Amino acid sequence: MERRIITCAITGSIHTPSMSPYLPYRPEDIAAQAIEAAEAGATILHLHARDPRTGRPSGDPEHYAAFLPRIAAGCDAVINLTTGGSAVMTLEERLRAALQFCPEMCSLNMGTMNFALYPMAEKPREWLFEWEEPFLRGSDDLVFKNTPRDIAGILEHLGCERGARFEFECYDIGHLYMLRHFVDRGLVAPPYFIQFVFGVLGGMGADPDTLDHMIALADKLFGNDYLFSVLAAGRHQIPMARRALERGGHVRVGLEDNLMIAKGELAQSNAAQVEQVRRIIAEMGLAVATPDEARVMLELKGADKVAV
Repeated sequence: MERRIITCAITGSIHTPSMSPYLPYRPEDIAAQAIEAAEAGATILHLHARDPRTGRPSGDPEHYAAFLPRIAAGCDAVINLTTGGSAVMTLEERLRAALQFCPEMCSLNMGTMNFALYPMAEKPREWLFEWEEPFLRGSDDLVFKNTPRDIAGILEHLGCERGARFEFECYDIGHLYMLRHFVDRGLVAPPYFIQFVFGVLGGMGADPDTLDHMIALADKLFGNDYLFSVLAAGRHQIPMARRALERGGHVRVGLEDNLMIAKGELAQSNAAQVEQVRRIIAEMGLAVATPDEARVMLELKGADKVAV
């Protein structure tokens, strides 16, 4: 039976606490929801940290240390730490936790891009924290910076030196060519795990035809040396996940990407979204890859080599 990897992105840095009471930002809640997602079938846990006093995204290793050991002790899912952090962080702030904890996997955005979140500020709501609304409204002038020099440094320090493999986040066609560039430079070895990202304002729109084009281009650039996964923001999450599964790919869900479980209904946990996509996988006659199966598929170094 064909195996499909489910990545679950637990909290992220895009949504703010006022948008959903179920978005975890305290370490105990991040840990609990991550473990529940793993129990529901998540193969990989994509993790960000937040300041528990304010709910604001954080790159502080102390904030990661408040939940990482609990997650590692509570499940065997693959731990995947962000190197993106938040677009308002410096590169050094974004990398501190990954450099310290040496995870099996890290995410890696394959280019500099606009990261526009300001439409989220238009919905009337009571703001829990004073930073939320200015952060969202100010994103009409927000650029996420990941230059070729930045990417090379991440690949060197986390990949070559610490043995991490990467979730290569590709928001546009040019990001695939950038990945090919680093393959040619010898900084990346197969198998490549490519995450096609749809629905972020500044990147690709959530269009099935665009996914088909990205697959065709990745086939041309990487042949049989890659696996792909799909994440789509908001209401596009499940339709694009279905399309990915139909095309032989893997999927990412989680409250980082989508706060809803159905139209007009907030997801009450990350596990609820994992269970939803797991049912779809079963209906298609497929099976969810276990963490150990994913470690073989992606040639990961193993949980015993993570400094948690």
